[in-house]
Amino acid sequence: MQFNEFNLSEEILRAVEELGFSEMTEIQQQSIPLLVQGFDVVGRSNTGTGKTAAFGIPAVESITDGDKRAVTVLILCPTRELAMQACEEIKKFAKYKRIVKAAAVYGGASMERQIMELKRGANVVIGTPGRVMDHIRRRTLKLENLRTIILDEADEMLNMGFREDIEEILTHVPEDRQTVLFSATMPPEILAITEKYQRDPVQVKIKSSQKTVELIDQYWFMTAMGRKTDALKLLLAAYSPESAMVFCNTKKMVDELTEELVKSGIRAAGLHGDMKQAQRTQVMNSFKARTTAVLVATDVAARGIDVSGIDAVFNYDLPQDNEYYIHRIGRTGRAGQKGAAYTLITSRRQQYDLRNIERYIKAKITELPLPGKDDIIAGKKREITENIAKYDAATHDAYDILDDLAAQGIDYREAAARLVSEKLKKEIEGLPEFDMPKPLKKGRRSGAETVKIDLNIGRSKRIAPNFILGALVDATGMTGQDFGKIDIFDNHTTVEVPESECDYILDSTNPMKINGNKVEVKLYKGGSGKEKPSGERRVRKQDEFRKPDRRRSAYGNRKKDDVFGEYTANRRKRSKKRH
Repeated sequence: MQFNEFNLSEEILRAVEELGFSEMTEIQQQSIPLLVQGFDVVGRSNTGTGKTAAFGIPAVESITDGDKRAVTVLILCPTRELAMQACEEIKKFAKYKRIVKAAAVYGGASMERQIMELKRGANVVIGTPGRVMDHIRRRTLKLENLRTIILDEADEMLNMGFREDIEEILTHVPEDRQTVLFSATMPPEILAITEKYQRDPVQVKIKSSQKTVELIDQYWFMTAMGRKTDALKLLLAAYSPESAMVFCNTKKMVDELTEELVKSGIRAAGLHGDMKQAQRTQVMNSFKARTTAVLVATDVAARGIDVSGIDAVFNYDLPQDNEYYIHRIGRTGRAGQKGAAYTLITSRRQQYDLRNIERYIKAKITELPLPGKDDIIAGKKREITENIAKYDAATHDAYDILDDLAAQGIDYREAAARLVSEKLKKEIEGLPEFDMPKPLKKGRRSGAETVKIDLNIGRSKRIAPNFILGALVDATGMTGQDFGKIDIFDNHTTVEVPESECDYILDSTNPMKINGNKVEVKLYKGGSGKEKPSGERRVRKQDEFRKPDRRRSAYGNRKKDDVFGEYTANRRKRSKKRH
């Protein structure tokens, strides 16, 4: 259905046409007629389906000449970014409807400036629950003339702990009002609010998960936990997105990852809820202007971000909810453009979680091997060749420069080679040395070499193989299968590791603690051969049939002679008792 087929005012239709909107999305087609007629609506729709216009256009259309000085529409959003984004969109829809005055109120910004905006006659207010409550308490926001209240991203507001604020706000608005709720999911808390505060709401459900992903190529890569950052750097270098978003599950990880990417020469910036509003605004403006190429963000901070032309989304951390996955990858592949989503997986458990996401979105997520450094360099060479082939014809000034260089003994081939070399150097500098380890089988990988590392702790400190393995896995982020044979001696322990990962393991483990003991790790140079190991990571055949010694310490194995001697002594005691 076209916008001009619906009974909207000329001012709205003119603004919509300038924005490039022609055909309504499914959520717009179903919601706008109901909202214009004044029905209470519960809309279930994901990010990227056009729901801001679905409630924004009716909100603007509802403002009349008698609403010049009174707040008539209130829109609640979970985050500052989403409130700002919704306010900007509504101002665009109201471009030719001069009586509409939209104002955004949210935390982290000047209260005085917001109060001035409200006093100037705002009739559409968009805000976060906390700051709206602040204005209500100050009597700077009066809602007695409110006709419509809209809860956008209602499920996220509840997840963020805004339920009490929302219910408090609803007690300050007239009972005879229109209540509209949009949510990606419908948990029991949402249904409870619907039953309590809405009157015969009309359900509008959009099955958009398939539509969201059908234009997005989705891939996943297996990597060790401790090598995720290196893996991400390789992917960014291999696919060279002009604009990309990287999602992490924690604010701390956003800060740490952003710092690592910047150190590698990547134009990256972080975004999360602990940042001041001015800083967040600066980051977003930089990302929209393409000054920042990679935006690293948490799920909550990314709500409300509407940036066109995002080439790729990277899931550095697997999302904690299937719906979050759709929200994340929905940032790319918009407006009919192709997009790509890449996910890093570090364990078999995460593979199962990814399969659940596949079933949820009804789409295939394909496994790919991480690109190697040589492959990336080859790709950069092809890219440089293609770009040079596309350049316009050289000017006379360029030939003059070549003539000057020739006079200095540098011919045109050498001059071109120097320029290309400098360009290639900039493209590949900072690439990590990365060779994805495969699980060791029987102590050695097929077709690859292994070496041993040496830890200065042994059975004298009551250490068992599982203590060693657990400490190595924790320090490196690798899996238990990435390590081979473990030999424990009196005062040291050797562990077989993939040769390609030896330097990384040494860097990650020095120093570390095992059972409270500070341990140093180095490359094993070999010993005298007189020592005998006390245990291995794999169980020996003769141990499988030995009766367990209940008094055996958890920190090490007893000698076989000790077990036999104890068994003999016990037989003698029983024999004496019988006689």
